[in-house]
Amino acid sequence: MPSTLPASIFNDVLGPIMRGPSSSHSAASVRIARLARDLAGGHVDHALIEFDPNGSLATTHASQGSDLGLFAGLLGWEADDPRLPEGHKALVEQGVEVEIVVRAIGATHPNTYRLTVTNRELGATHVLEADSLGGGMIVVHRIDALDVELFGDQIAHVFGGADGALRVQIGKGVALERQGNELWERRLNRVLPVPTPSGLRLPFSSVAAMTAQADPTQRPLSAWALEYECARGGLDESEVLSQMSKIRDVMRGSIDAGLNGTDWGDRILGNQSAGFRSAWDQGQLLDGGMLNRMVLYVTALMEAKSAMEVIVAAPTAGSCGLFAGTCLAAADALSLDDGPTLRSMLSGGLIGVFVALRSSFAAEVGGCQAETGAGSAMAAATLVEMMGGNAAQSLSAASLALQNVLGLVCDPVANRVEAPCLGRNVSGASNALVSANMALAGYDALIPFDEVLDAHRQISQSMPRELRCTALGGLSITPTSKALEQRLCGGCDS
Repeated sequence: MPSTLPASIFNDVLGPIMRGPSSSHSAASVRIARLARDLAGGHVDHALIEFDPNGSLATTHASQGSDLGLFAGLLGWEADDPRLPEGHKALVEQGVEVEIVVRAIGATHPNTYRLTVTNRELGATHVLEADSLGGGMIVVHRIDALDVELFGDQIAHVFGGADGALRVQIGKGVALERQGNELWERRLNRVLPVPTPSGLRLPFSSVAAMTAQADPTQRPLSAWALEYECARGGLDESEVLSQMSKIRDVMRGSIDAGLNGTDWGDRILGNQSAGFRSAWDQGQLLDGGMLNRMVLYVTALMEAKSAMEVIVAAPTAGSCGLFAGTCLAAADALSLDDGPTLRSMLSGGLIGVFVALRSSFAAEVGGCQAETGAGSAMAAATLVEMMGGNAAQSLSAASLALQNVLGLVCDPVANRVEAPCLGRNVSGASNALVSANMALAGYDALIPFDEVLDAHRQISQSMPRELRCTALGGLSITPTSKALEQRLCGGCDS
């Protein structure tokens, strides 16, 4: 289930920077379609998009943003492009024909995309098949008749021979030398922010291996986070902190956008953060201390996400409010400077790396425990470090937080990533705060974080398909949910 590509804080956990309701849908699909466009030679005249009926995308591709992302990617746009909602219109204006079909394609992953793209000028038609792994991460596993494993972290060159045979080579150059009877070459550009350097050697790939290097009670988790991401991306500490600062700034902008009020037609919930702020200002709420600020920021972020504002999927779009809202609310309440804030958030990013290495963020794979569960664990570790805690305490907080939500299902109301997502993001913030305080007070998490992640993965494998973001069970099929879905899609069949 976990990707074989070594996880990166900025590739897998704190990113992508995007618009849309779901990173598994509306960000991953942009990346997949961009690679398909490259395979077609930089222009697509016709695209056939196929989803397997046994996967998640068969029932969610329209309402959760896969179509929106695919249209943008076929046009060569980025995941945060402000034109994203107009992608289909732009394709029509350019004369690009798109067919979307649900039929058996033998997919073994719930988020499999098969794109058949044609460039008539080149007389070329190619097939690209890829999976969305969660948090915007992808793997291309087939090009035409060739089995491959491409993650979008490096430039890939595809060569075609007169006999129809293909060869794929990873390289940095604009074009590589053809061999034998190879007639054509396509360059598939990198779609991830952090490339994989040649000769990559990770300093550790599990909590156990990390803490074997030094006493976790004697250093903060962020020290290891910096070491890891520097090695993973071939970066120095200043570059890692600069990227973390950029991401923090985008998160701040998303909170501001939500608090300023958002409007979007295709959504269930309106602007509720303004009402919460007003009630808080007027003393109408119970004294939640820092938690009330967290609720406000988390809600604002989720509203920005649902209104197609720019967000950071951290670790996913469906859980984008939890980590950012919780951590930035705490930083404001504690009046933290940039340095401690950025380093503490990197410690949460490292918790996410361990999730990516050992389990999954994708709700289609593991339900909401995969999204808000991971986000709550990340936030808990960050809060501990913001209070001056050490790595052992951060790991304990993450373990407690994830234990508290194991088995949490994903059952979106009206097939939209809004409810119960908002409540679960807010609850995840409360869980993170409580878990952090328990760890700081010396509560015993008992189960090491590596072992909690193994349980997380095993539960994912046991969870019924209907409870993993398919809109086929739980709250998704209540009468109210179905009625809302009918209203939002104008009376269409669900």
